[in-house]
Amino acid sequence: MKMLNQQEAKAVCDKVMALSKADECRVQISGNRRGNIRYARNSVSTAGLVENTQLTVSVAFGKRQGTASVNEFDDKSLEKAVRRAEEVARLAPENPEFVPAIKTQLYKNSNTYSAATAAIDPEYRAEVAAQSINSARKKGLVAAGFFSDSTGFETVANSNGVFGYQTLTNLGFTVTTRTEDGRGSGWVTRSANDAAKFDAREASDVAIEKALKSVDAKALEPGRYTVILEPAATSEIIGRMFGAFDARQADEGRSFLSKKGGGNRLGEKLFDEQVNLWADPWNPDVPVLAWDNASMLARERTDVIKGGKIESLDYTDYWAQKQGKRAFGRHGNMIMSGGGKSTEELIASTKKGVLVTRTWYIRMVDPQSLLLTGLTRDGTFYIENGKIKHPIKNFRFNESPVTMLNNIDELGKPVVIGGDEVRFQMMIPPMKVRDFNFTSLSDAV
Repeated sequence: MKMLNQQEAKAVCDKVMALSKADECRVQISGNRRGNIRYARNSVSTAGLVENTQLTVSVAFGKRQGTASVNEFDDKSLEKAVRRAEEVARLAPENPEFVPAIKTQLYKNSNTYSAATAAIDPEYRAEVAAQSINSARKKGLVAAGFFSDSTGFETVANSNGVFGYQTLTNLGFTVTTRTEDGRGSGWVTRSANDAAKFDAREASDVAIEKALKSVDAKALEPGRYTVILEPAATSEIIGRMFGAFDARQADEGRSFLSKKGGGNRLGEKLFDEQVNLWADPWNPDVPVLAWDNASMLARERTDVIKGGKIESLDYTDYWAQKQGKRAFGRHGNMIMSGGGKSTEELIASTKKGVLVTRTWYIRMVDPQSLLLTGLTRDGTFYIENGKIKHPIKNFRFNESPVTMLNNIDELGKPVVIGGDEVRFQMMIPPMKVRDFNFTSLSDAV
């Protein structure tokens, strides 16, 4: 099915709500055209294009709710979906945490659409793969990567007059480059909503350089080290922290933001003063939907951590009403302030330390302290007197983002880190952190 424009989407929403006999009706339409190309061992393995548009209708009779989805938009299919949702609602038990549909919201759309990204075609995708593969071949290396792009729209509406429509584009790229003998490995990731900001050759060259430099890695004793985490490595660790800002988890004693004896730690200083995190749907580098799809509430520009102090928590409709707070849309991005230095400049100011390209296979050890365990990979290096001295074997680490953000020596210049969907995006700086806890060695490259 074709992508719907705003008028077409509204007409469908109005038709669905007119068909409903329930006390209230909520409608969400998502349309997406996603293209991709995958390659391995310097050869393209798959390429494709997937298009889909789906409508989800949710109705309520009192506190009984039912939901149904459909991807056919003729009158008969729409009515069938509404009747199915109503049938489910009548059979469902009452939801003790039911909250009625929200009232009209003011959605201020962000600039999530790029004509350059929407124009990406098979030839463009093939050229991305070709540039990456050819660059690797010239250096005698083997590349494996994945590029995807998406163009779509999101629509929300309800029987109280809420309506929102926004178009979206995004692209994502990752490539792993290795030596033929498998002793050296480099990796890079890139994300953007505007194709004009993406350079496949530049990204591939980063992975190539790391692969060449990571050969003949030496073992370094596990322990606590000053570490320079590149933005992708940083995001994988502190990204696990954002879910813990849920107010209900904190109030019920289930997170690191729970206060002993009850309540939460809103307003307390828990991090280094250099830590400033906020959400902003309209940030030009990481724009996201103007609303939260789950609640349909409008998003706001919100300070989350300011000068190391907890500035805000996330409230669902239900928990906000229960606690006498105001709810707004959950964040779609997270932005962290930094300095003006590049990763290379952070290295130059380090007497002894470890450079980490990537963290992966991260698992939760203790939700209360947010203690995580994971591994480094694809380029880990020993720094001495401001220069990379030699590659080192990878480590397993046991570390908490809470501890990490209290041990910051210096922050670099933030860069965009995200996926190929405008769902959750980040701008994160490289950071120099002291006493990072490496617990054992890993032989994997």
